[in-house]
Amino acid sequence: MARQVDPAQTGVDPLILLFLDALVAMRAVSANTLAAYRRDLADTSLLLRAAKKSLSDCSADDLRHVMSVWHQRGLSARSVARRISALRQFMGWAIDDQIRIDNPCRWISNPSLPALLPKSLSEDEVVKLLAAANALQPAAVSCRAVAMLEIMYATGLRVSELVHLKVSQFRRQPDSILVVGKGGRERLVPLGLSAKRAAADWLELRDATSAYLLSDYMFPSDSATSGGGAMTRQQFAQLLKTIAVAAQINPSRVTPHKIRHSFATHMLNRGADLRSLQTMLGHADIATTQ
Repeated sequence: MARQVDPAQTGVDPLILLFLDALVAMRAVSANTLAAYRRDLADTSLLLRAAKKSLSDCSADDLRHVMSVWHQRGLSARSVARRISALRQFMGWAIDDQIRIDNPCRWISNPSLPALLPKSLSEDEVVKLLAAANALQPAAVSCRAVAMLEIMYATGLRVSELVHLKVSQFRRQPDSILVVGKGGRERLVPLGLSAKRAAADWLELRDATSAYLLSDYMFPSDSATSGGGAMTRQQFAQLLKTIAVAAQINPSRVTPHKIRHSFATHMLNRGADLRSLQTMLGHADIATTQ
């Protein structure tokens, strides 16, 4: 059952919140995806409200006006395309729930997207990052950084998957680990010798640290308020920036997503096939892998 929404308390069109509830009920949607939908739809609603329109009665021309405002703000074609995608899904839900009888997105075209391939780090740069991680101080920070970097580079995990790994998976030094990805899809990914060794080293140090013993996560947060929770995606991204600076690599080029792309690119360069990469990366569609 959808929750009752008080728009006075949220400041967001209650239809948006009901739509988000419906998404959760219909399929597994990540918190990050829900937050993005909420932001994009709330901004659309706000711009429509200025023209005395709403998501429930706007026309295609109203949405084109909203898009013109986005372009005036300097939003990229990819950002506009993402917002249109959110609108399409909202309008489809609104029709299914008989909130609307028409779909104004039917007459809206996506902006042309630049065909850019993701840039990856070179193998030499990855080696430099690992060397810099090994040299971090104190030793506990170095050991954890090396383990996280080795595991991400060996498996191509998403950053959200990496930080939420459970320590129980590493107790018997496994050759592979089970990962729960987007949409709740599970996949088995091999670790490799370097990642296994780094994970074992960190596990030994982790188990000797009393502050981490009650946490279920392989990489607990150091925050005093985390309550044994996992390191956040933002904390790991900042750690990568620190490592990049130490390795004398432009930190803007070193992100969790770049490490994931580097894994895939280097695997492909060494003869891996696209279907195997699709499985390891957890892509539902091979076009994403391509």
